[in-house]
Amino acid sequence: MKIKPLADRVLVKNDKAETKTAGGLIIPEAAQEKTQTAVVVEVGPGTDEVKITLKKGDRIMYDKYAGTPIKIDGEDHLILRMSDIIAVVE
Repeated sequence: MKIKPLADRVLVKNDKAETKTAGGLIIPEAAQEKTQTAVVVEVGPGTDEVKITLKKGDRIMYDKYAGTPIKIDGEDHLILRMSDIIAVVE
């Protein structure tokens, strides 16, 4: 399925949460902290007020409760507004 975000929205794919600690302990899925990083999959065209400053492949951090979760081909994705993105991870 192909999704193209509109206006100032960005489609991102969630990063996987770590399942092991540095010491090798396995963390159960129920106890894992929700990851707040993702990789940009597709970007909208932006608006006159909000310019899109990201490109495909950028790794970003976003607000914890932001976005609309969707599944594409069985994988978790989010559609975020540009204002919900708080940083680019380099």
